[in-house]
Amino acid sequence: MRKSGVLLPLFSLPSKYGIGDLGPEAVRFVEFLKNAGQSLWQVLPLTTIDSGCGNSPYSPTSAFASEPLFISPEAMVSSGLLDKEDLKDLPVFSHGRVDYDLVKNVKETLLRRAWSNFKQTGRPTEYEDFFTANRAWLEPYSFFVTIKEKQQGKCWYEWPEGLKYRHHEALHKMWETARDEIEYHRFVQFVFHMQMTSLRECLDKFGVELVGDVPIYMTMDSADVWAHPHLFELDEDMKPIFIAGVPPDYYSSTGQLWGNPLYRWDVMEADGFQWWMDRIHRLMLYFDKVRIDHFRGLIGYWSVPGDAETAEKGCWRSVPHERFFARLCWEFPKRPFWAENLGVLTPGIEMARKNMGLPGMVILQFAFGHPAYNTHAPHNHTPDNVVYTGTHDNNTSKGWFEEEGSSEELSNLILYLGKEVTSDTICGDMIRMAMSSVAETAVVQMQDYLELGAKCRMNIPSTPKGNWEWRMMPDRLTDELAAQIKTLTQLYGR
Repeated sequence: MRKSGVLLPLFSLPSKYGIGDLGPEAVRFVEFLKNAGQSLWQVLPLTTIDSGCGNSPYSPTSAFASEPLFISPEAMVSSGLLDKEDLKDLPVFSHGRVDYDLVKNVKETLLRRAWSNFKQTGRPTEYEDFFTANRAWLEPYSFFVTIKEKQQGKCWYEWPEGLKYRHHEALHKMWETARDEIEYHRFVQFVFHMQMTSLRECLDKFGVELVGDVPIYMTMDSADVWAHPHLFELDEDMKPIFIAGVPPDYYSSTGQLWGNPLYRWDVMEADGFQWWMDRIHRLMLYFDKVRIDHFRGLIGYWSVPGDAETAEKGCWRSVPHERFFARLCWEFPKRPFWAENLGVLTPGIEMARKNMGLPGMVILQFAFGHPAYNTHAPHNHTPDNVVYTGTHDNNTSKGWFEEEGSSEELSNLILYLGKEVTSDTICGDMIRMAMSSVAETAVVQMQDYLELGAKCRMNIPSTPKGNWEWRMMPDRLTDELAAQIKTLTQLYGR
């Protein structure tokens, strides 16, 4: 079944409160997608964001907890957690970019006010049921966030020994002295869950699937590494023995040193990879499909010594992927996954993806360097793929055309289309190529539908600041745009 959809991070939605959230504008966007004939809305990870990692959604501080900044103040009013008066006299937010520090301060104030109101009105059965169902991850997460606040933001491996090693006596004392704070963080996750459940009902009503994303690695300073150190390659002092990265290549003579602690796959295999299964079950509560980031890392990965300064002196190590994928397919027989299979791949990686029946990815911005045998070029597409104009790591199509495409690529693009291509036509040209592809699913960046340039790109890889901030202006979701998208969608049978 041919489908199409839009890539738009949740934080990029319009909102009165500085960042896109789960409130009225999310519902409005789902209605827009339905009117535009779209079947899919793809977002980026919704897990907790680490401000120390440039607010990247791919550096989660928890594999299970959701980001509080995405909670809607308006929805809290609708549910009775806040009064309308609570939303008055708030700061003026930028419409075009996310100011994470300002948004965090405002949302924190509102959520604590909601917590105070919640405690006064009593705890509904839904809250108790939510905690019981999620206790395995929610209890350590709420302790982790509370202790981190009490320790002035220090990383967990710098905490006093009792807390660092999760001694029972130290944690019991923390519960006795900071119970209200611990329960507050549980409440925040409950509020997110209730709002996300409401949005899921809207998605189901309009027949739009939500596609999520699972980062492959955890940050070192995360609740999961603290709570489950035996699952990661750490020494007795809780320092990483080996860390993640990629080896030297054409783009970097020293490789890329990511720094994430690596998994102890032998330990994970011993209990049937249960941490991974629990993690994905959690995601599937909210998403219809999940994109697996860095799919090749689930088959083989580059391992670098923990004290290395570059990624040069590493080695390839294998994952027991056949047994991992067998468990994954048994647990999720419908295999609701997409594989991010970009970069240098071996035949074994593509064979594993195809054996699982997972769609891969092709990117049109990569298509025109030597297009004859280029897998990203439209004539080489296959149905078992998702075709993108660009992803969150790419420029917008207009930005790529104006600033990044080489003279050879642009010449090949013109020859390929058999017509002149300009800044005014490039977005439409790329969208038509994606829609006309034989790939069963086509996904277009919202910036391309809006014909936006490089200033509106989502992320510039390997740059620490200024990413993950772009927001769509509130007046851009017009009936005319929806009609244009629907016409193309119907023309190409999606």
